[in-house]
Order: sequence, then C-alpha cells, then structure tokens
Amino acid sequence: LADGIGFGVVIDEFARSIRSLNKKVDAIVGIESRGFILGGAIAKALQIGFVTVRKPGKLPRDVYRKEYALEYGFDALELHKDLLDPSDNVIIVDDVLATGGTALACHDLVEITGAKVIAHLFMLEIEFLQGRKTIGNTHSDVGIISLLKA
Repeated sequence: LADGIGFGVVIDEFARSIRSLNKKVDAIVGIESRGFILGGAIAKALQIGFVTVRKPGKLPRDVYRKEYALEYGFDALELHKDLLDPSDNVIIVDDVLATGGTALACHDLVEITGAKVIAHLFMLEIEFLQGRKTIGNTHSDVGIISLLKA
C-alpha cells in the first residue's frame, strides 16, 4: 500500500474484478481498518457509495451490531442503521481473508439491513485457514475474490 503505483494496480484490479461480475453494485462495504483504505479507493474508482463497518463504540448514530468468535475470544462489528437499503447490492472488502469470521460477521450485518452481498474481496487469502470454505458453507452464492494467496 505504501507504493503509489502498486496501490493503483491493486485498486484497478479490484475494480476490474467487480465489473467482470456483471452485476449492479450500489456500495462498497469496508471493514475496519484496512478495508477503509481499499474500499474507499475502489468505491471512488467505480463511482459508487462507500460504507464503513467498525469495531464497537466508534459510530455516532444508531447501529446494528454483530458479535462473533475469534481464535482467542470474541469481538463485534457495527454498521449504521441508515446507510443501506433492502434494494442495495454491496461488495464487502477487507485486506486479509484468514478464518472468515470477520467477513461472515460483516456479511450478517449487511443482511440485517436487507441489502444483498454480491461478493467478498480480499487483497490476500491465507488458504490453510480455510476462510473461503467458511464463507462458502454459509453463502455458497456469493463470490470470493482474492488477489494473492498464501
């Protein structure tokens, strides 16, 4: 991300991947915090909205909240209640796909609003942690796109 040309290549590839889905996308949903960096730039490239999903207690208005298990305990994510509509199609963006727990929690938050998740995008997927399988077991109709795999 520190290299401007490299960052541009990543954003361009994400935008190309989204366009290749041939589906209407209304917003990018970025997961705190590197999902903000990637998601905001992707939304700008596609000229669509950008919505943040944050850790608890950081959003100023009424929120939906989803608690989820981590390898070492529990955490939660929050989403403003008034940002997505049932007619919205969204793409969820984060930097790394590991176990899939954070992505699933974000997916659940989006579904609470009635909006539809079209795909999840990640810069890096750590394959042996099987996050793709975790997401696919619950949401087999949702695309999962990773630029790099390790």
